[in-house]
Amino acid sequence: MSLNSTASALRPHIAFFGRRNAGKSSVVNAVTNQRISVVSDTLGTTTDPVKKTMELLPLGPVVIIDTPGFDDEGALGELRVERTKEVLRKTDIAVLVVDGTVGLSQADEKLLNEFVSRKLPYVIAYNKSDIMPKLPHLNEHEMLISALTGEGIGELKERLAHIIHADTKEKQIVADLIRQGDTVILVIPIDESAPKGRIILPQQQTLRELLDHHCSVICCQPEELTATLGRLTEKPALIITDSQAFKKVSADTPEDIPMTSFSILFARYKGDLGTLIKGANALKSLKDGDRVLISEGCTHHRQCGDIGTVKLPAWIKDYSKAAISYDFTSGGTFPDDLSAYKVVIHCGGCMLNEKEMQHRQRTAKEAEVPMVNYGIAIAAMNGILDRALKPVIS
Repeated sequence: MSLNSTASALRPHIAFFGRRNAGKSSVVNAVTNQRISVVSDTLGTTTDPVKKTMELLPLGPVVIIDTPGFDDEGALGELRVERTKEVLRKTDIAVLVVDGTVGLSQADEKLLNEFVSRKLPYVIAYNKSDIMPKLPHLNEHEMLISALTGEGIGELKERLAHIIHADTKEKQIVADLIRQGDTVILVIPIDESAPKGRIILPQQQTLRELLDHHCSVICCQPEELTATLGRLTEKPALIITDSQAFKKVSADTPEDIPMTSFSILFARYKGDLGTLIKGANALKSLKDGDRVLISEGCTHHRQCGDIGTVKLPAWIKDYSKAAISYDFTSGGTFPDDLSAYKVVIHCGGCMLNEKEMQHRQRTAKEAEVPMVNYGIAIAAMNGILDRALKPVIS
């Protein structure tokens, strides 16, 4: 896999923040050497976050985000500031662009407080160094740049690369659970909700990691699992299934063969697995009138058999015997206030980066609302959670 084909959710997200007309868009264009953002002397030219997935040397594959001014005003301005706050949730490294001819403003200080409270690595880039009347004494986070002349842009990229490499954690989806040369079966349903002509991202990423680990990988649909196992001369080291096929796959998998789901693997890959496991207990206590939030990280077109809006509510009704009301969110939308919900059920988060998933779990924890993900919830409702967790926590 080339660096340029790295999924967005696995790339470091570098976001540029600051006041209107501090030169954020000009700095983004200078750093990327592309005209990603529209540049104008008019206040508030950037009205929505602008995202670009690219390979940026010497950083490697990254997502660059230009944001609206944090000091925007009026009703629309407040909405733009909210969009900027949403970007903060998924940011791995923040660049605060400051108009060097003006210095740090109250809005800049507010952003810095956000960076510190979120424990977010950051750089303060004083733009317009070519016309600054007085050069400030710089601390370890600060540097001088000029988007117009290019001064300091190379140094900024080098500093960002250093932060990325220092902050990178070597995490694996599944390779640490098996040995090189093992045989692994991936059970992938192809039904009306499956995307046309491809498999979904968690299946792609898991398959690629297993191949990189020199495993033999066999893919089949749920109804083909028994025949697939019958053709093997040796037992597979692991079976990984799509969560919606958990019940059948568990029934068709001998007890001495480890089994789990893509969703459970991604729960430990991007979030706090232990907290999500505890959240499954809330499903037992659902009562008539309780509200449940079902949230997905992607914005796919929902089909008639959609797992989030159709299958999960049906399974929960059968499991709880209660009349539940549901709210649904998708993509970047996730409520700040979760106090109205009895439980939050979230997808595996393959389209979200680790920072965003951790933010969502933290939001639920602060509201004291249990949160569980699809795979753990479905395994719990089918009475196979212990079995599904054994390969990942033993």
